[in-house]
Amino acid sequence: MEPEKDAGTTKEKKKSKAAEAAKNISDTADFDNQASIQSVQFGPISPIGAEGLKSEDKRNLDLILDISVPVSVELGRTTMLIKDILSLSQGSIVELDRVAGTPVDLLVRGKLLAQGEVVVVDENFGLKITNICGSEERVRNLG
Repeated sequence: MEPEKDAGTTKEKKKSKAAEAAKNISDTADFDNQASIQSVQFGPISPIGAEGLKSEDKRNLDLILDISVPVSVELGRTTMLIKDILSLSQGSIVELDRVAGTPVDLLVRGKLLAQGEVVVVDENFGLKITNICGSEERVRNLG
C-alpha cells in the first residue's frame, strides 16, 4: 500500500507545482495590466561649435584634434568580373557609375562627409567642397 500512497503524493506535488506556475503567470498578467506608458519630454537640442563648449569639454575635444584619419575622394564605383580585371592593361578604360560633371564624394573613414568638384592645385588634384552632408544624411550613410 505504501507505493500507492507515494504515487498519490507525487501527483499532488505535480498539481501543486502546476497551480503555483499558473499563479505566477496570473501575477505577471496583473503586473502588465497595471503598467502605464508615458511619453518622454526632452529639451531642445541646438548645434554648438567648439566655441560653445565648456572648458572641460573643450579640453576633451583637444585630445582628439591631432588624430589622423583616412580621407578619400571617390569619383565613382563599378563592379567587374575577375576575368575583366585580369585583362586590364595600360590604356584600358574602366567605366564608373557616375556621369561626368557630377559632384564627387569626400569620404572620412569610408563615410560620406561632403561632395565637391575636382580641381587642379599646383599640378595636384584637389577637391572644392560644394556641399557638406547634414547630420541626418551622415547618419543614413552609416548603414
